[in-house]
Amino acid sequence: MGRIVKRVTVTNPEGLHARPAGKLVKLLSGVKSSVTIKYKGKEINAKSVLSVMALGINPGEEIEIIIEGEDAESALKIVEGVVCADRN
Repeated sequence: MGRIVKRVTVTNPEGLHARPAGKLVKLLSGVKSSVTIKYKGKEINAKSVLSVMALGINPGEEIEIIIEGEDAESALKIVEGVVCADRN
């Protein structure tokens, strides 16, 4: 079982609001690992669209991604693909 903890800066021009949050949750639905986003002292399940949107993460802000499970590397690639995308 793998564990990854990584800080990233959100470069998606929409931040992690409705459209990118929905895309992230949809892509993570096929992942077995648990994925947590930590932002401003709050930790949420990244597989919950409402939780992701409630954080109100804007472009340029830093988040911490915590992934635990057998497919942690794949999950990290998914998260980075949405969070660090130049566009949706």
